[in-house]
Amino acid sequence: MKRIFLFVLTNFAVMAVLMVTSRILGVDRYLTANGLNMTALAGFSLIMGFGGATISLLMSKTMAKMSTGARVINQPQTADEAWIVQTVQKFAEKAGIGMPEVAIYDGAPNAFATGAFKNSALVAVSTGLLQSMTREEVEAVIGHEVAHVANGDMVTMTLIQGVMNTFVVFLSRVIGYAVDSFLRRGDDRDSGPGIGYMVTTIVLDIVLGFVAAIIVAWFSRQREFRADAGAAQLMGRKQPMINALARLGGLTPGELPKTMQAMGITGNLGKLFSTHPPMEERIAALQKL
Repeated sequence: MKRIFLFVLTNFAVMAVLMVTSRILGVDRYLTANGLNMTALAGFSLIMGFGGATISLLMSKTMAKMSTGARVINQPQTADEAWIVQTVQKFAEKAGIGMPEVAIYDGAPNAFATGAFKNSALVAVSTGLLQSMTREEVEAVIGHEVAHVANGDMVTMTLIQGVMNTFVVFLSRVIGYAVDSFLRRGDDRDSGPGIGYMVTTIVLDIVLGFVAAIIVAWFSRQREFRADAGAAQLMGRKQPMINALARLGGLTPGELPKTMQAMGITGNLGKLFSTHPPMEERIAALQKL
């Protein structure tokens, strides 16, 4: 979950910076100078949409390390660290990918994988995971993360996020132009887009951004099922992954850091934004394999 959360958060931040920059440079004025230039708008939307998602992907490893305080294991200092590196290497070879960076960080039971390329990814495991699970269960979790890398999930999610961003930028400006045209009918528009355009695009960028986040979260949940199956395949049996999920489901979630508490969502609304399916559904899917 941390992997996708950081990706989406970084994407929103990059998109916000790009939006502000485009307004300062007068891009909206250019797009609406002689009526709405749909071709230019489509190109602008593609650049903004995929630009934000791509930058987020390229920054993903750095952001993950910074936010978790993860320490890359260059030289294992303990038996646990040596075992983690050996396990990641074993699964990477089985999956046919390059050896990822391996990191460890202090925190609640969790693990994540991230990175723009299959052969230069990052796999990180928390100390809480090592303390709360058997080695076989931790091995299954590591297999799950390596499966994410092998499946190219970060690139897939980047493409999906890029498409969503593009539609958000395009639709918000088309609707903003329509609203502005209605409010300013008969007025001189040589001065550029009016307040109706500005307000509408800002509001729709936010509202449609949340809708896009729900769609991205749905795709993320489907990728989790596939990574669970990938872990079972790498392990050669499904029971360790089932046991790991069951144990995770019974653990008390770690308290969110203060900087992230405002992003905590619970209840039915939270399910829409959840990047992971319920543990029960994941276990049921594995049992059907």
